Amino acid sequence: MEDKGFKTKSVREGHQSSSEQEHSAAIFLTSSYRFDSAEQAAERFETNQGNVYSRFTNPTVSAFQDKLAALEGAEKCQATASGMSAIFATIMTILKPGEHMVASRCMFGTTIVLLNSIIEKFGITVTFVDLSDLKGWKKGVQKNTKLFLLETPSNPLGEVVEIEKLAAISKENDIILAVDNCIMSPALQRPLSLGADLVLHSATKYIDGQGRCLAGAVAGKASIVDSISSFTRSTGPTLSAFNAWVVLKGLETLSLRMKAHSESALKLALWLETQAFVERVHYVGLESHPHHKVASKQQTGFGGIVSFEVKGGRNEAFKLINNTKMISITANLGDAKTTITHPSTTTHVRLTKEEKEQTHISESLIRISVGLENIEDIIDDIRP
Repeated sequence: MEDKGFKTKSVREGHQSSSEQEHSAAIFLTSSYRFDSAEQAAERFETNQGNVYSRFTNPTVSAFQDKLAALEGAEKCQATASGMSAIFATIMTILKPGEHMVASRCMFGTTIVLLNSIIEKFGITVTFVDLSDLKGWKKGVQKNTKLFLLETPSNPLGEVVEIEKLAAISKENDIILAVDNCIMSPALQRPLSLGADLVLHSATKYIDGQGRCLAGAVAGKASIVDSISSFTRSTGPTLSAFNAWVVLKGLETLSLRMKAHSESALKLALWLETQAFVERVHYVGLESHPHHKVASKQQTGFGGIVSFEVKGGRNEAFKLINNTKMISITANLGDAKTTITHPSTTTHVRLTKEEKEQTHISESLIRISVGLENIEDIIDDIRP
């Protein structure tokens, strides 16, 4: 379906009916598969062609992988049990002990913890740089650098790097560029078309869209994804068939939801800019955001994450959060329901004081993942 549009691919790509001719994708809840003969079993184990065991392949998981690959413009996709397992599998596949990677310091808190406290145990070194600082990325390159890792826009401040220019730096130095596209999804941004080698996803977020399950994925060049698949096959961070079905169905409405999230988020950000209790608003869709022009160039929308700093520090931030009646106080994002959280004490709580300062995670910062409710009701719930 290469000649079809994004919405059509979202609905139609990856679906193959079984002999029952079901119209909706089926859930193949099975751990293993029968063989017609001992010879067929031997052939499948030797060639890795056909279903053998659901830790390796599963028809429902394959349908999700095929659809996401098509939407991202990727040669291949490997699904994983979560977004963090996708990141870990990517790092462990690409790097060996004694090698080096450069990463943005403006990332999800757990990713920073992974890089600081776990990856180093495998003899891999990490240099952190500011996301938008292209000179910093170039300066961070060493002779043994094998990977650039980042998320753009960043969570929670919406910082952006020009992917095309960073891709040029990675290619000059024979470095793999992996971009976490969780915040935008392929509905609003396609990093592979801008020169990235891999795209990472926490499909738990916008791809699911209703906060129902955990899922992750890596998509990109087949030669790299095949190696990641070998890693996941042996280590086991497998996406279950049921969760694969949930996120597969989520992809069908992704473009509609991302448009709605973006429209409401912009309205909320514009309103917040006019409020006396707000010190600063972080939303890349605002012309006042320092990375707005770059984002406008490489994105078709600005997403649903709005962060802002209130006057009065943590006490006032907690007060605002606790005064909400409709909005859900939870650290998840990408849900149909609007959610609110205090990053410094939740998503980024395990960062040191210095790391929080470097990534601008202040005690007055609040993050809202704008849902699909009426924007007037969302604003009323935040209004002092």
